[in-house]
Amino acid sequence: MTESNDTPIQTEEGDERQHRRIKSFVMRAGRMTEGQQRGLDQGTPLFVLPLADAPVDFDQVFGRSAPRSLEIGFGMGHSLLEMAAASPEQDFIGVEVHRPGVGALLNGVLTQGLTNLRVYDCDAIEVLNRCVADNSLDRLMLFFPDPWHKSRHHKRRIVQASFAELVRSKLKVGGILHMATDWEPYAEYMLEVMNVAPGYRNLAEDGKCVPRPTERPITKFERRGERLGHGVWDLKFEKQS
Repeated sequence: MTESNDTPIQTEEGDERQHRRIKSFVMRAGRMTEGQQRGLDQGTPLFVLPLADAPVDFDQVFGRSAPRSLEIGFGMGHSLLEMAAASPEQDFIGVEVHRPGVGALLNGVLTQGLTNLRVYDCDAIEVLNRCVADNSLDRLMLFFPDPWHKSRHHKRRIVQASFAELVRSKLKVGGILHMATDWEPYAEYMLEVMNVAPGYRNLAEDGKCVPRPTERPITKFERRGERLGHGVWDLKFEKQS
C-alpha cells in the first residue's frame, strides 16, 4: 500500500502535512495468531533481512545464482508462498510491513521447509534504494496495491513516474514489472504512467492489459470477486534499456 507521510499512519485519511514523500505502505494494526507469532519468533532470525546501507549480495544470501523476483506488499503471503513452492529453482524476496502478514508468511516458510524466500519487514522504497543492486532483478511484482480512490489521494499511489524509473533501474534488461489491480480506474491510471515511462515495453498485444498470467496465483479474495462479477487487470512491462 502507499502512503506519502514521513511516518506510518493508522487511517486512510492521514495527516495533511508538507514535505511528503511516497512510501510503499500504510501501517495498520492487526491481531496476531499463534501461528503468526511462531513465524515471527522462529522465522525472523532465519529469513528476515535487515535494511542495509549498501546493495546486498543476494547470491551469497541464497547460496546460489538464480532468477530472482521481488514482491512489494505481499499481504498475508499466500501468493508469494505458492509461487516460491512452485518454483524452487527461483529465488523470491518479499517486502511487507504488516506484522501479522509477515508472521503468516514466515510460518508458511517454516511449515513447508522453503529455502528460496527471504523477507524485508520495512518500506519497499527504502529496500529498493538501499538494498537492491541496479540491473539485478528478473521480476518485480506489485499485486493489488491500495488504489487510493479519492482524487486528492492519488498522489499517495505507489505507481508514479519516479517509481517506474526506480524499478527500471533495478530490473535487468528483459526483466518484468508485473502489476495487478481489481479496480479498473487504477489499471487505466497505471497504463497512463507506464506508457510514458522511458525504457519499457508493454507486453499486452493490445497495448493495454495481459490475460491473467498462470504464474500469479488466484487469491481467495480474487475468486470471491470473480463470483460477484468483479474484474482483475494484469499489466506487464518489460525493461528494454
